[in-house]
Amino acid sequence: MSGYIMWLRSFVGHKPLLQCGAGVIVENEKGEILLIKRTDNNCWGYAGGSVELGEKVEDTACRELFEETGLIADSLELFSVFSGEDTHYTYPNGDEVHNVDIVYICKAFHGEIKADKKEASEVRFFNINEIPQNISPPLVTPLNKYLEMRKTACSK
Repeated sequence: MSGYIMWLRSFVGHKPLLQCGAGVIVENEKGEILLIKRTDNNCWGYAGGSVELGEKVEDTACRELFEETGLIADSLELFSVFSGEDTHYTYPNGDEVHNVDIVYICKAFHGEIKADKKEASEVRFFNINEIPQNISPPLVTPLNKYLEMRKTACSK
């Protein structure tokens, strides 16, 4: 959890927060995507997290990618922005959020994959036809939109 969000939580407890975050869908040369198995809800999702005060969203995306996977983004491409009821979520600890998720695609990266054991129990690439069913709830819509885009592009 970001320092800013932790600070806010010290005042509001578990009450709903509007949370701005950045996520990164990493695609390798085989067209597979990188997913992490989150330790907070035991679901799969892409790397991402909350924007800190004064931080650029792109910097958040790069920071979270490195922290959670060990990979360094060489370039990011804006995919889409997600908000609304699809991104509303209550974490297992009771913290409620309404996310504004700014999602990037990263096809150029370097580094060695290493799971941050605090946030991710596993990190690995998946074929887009073999994505796990247990996707973290606030990431379902963005991930489905990405997969639909990929499948549409492949059928042309």
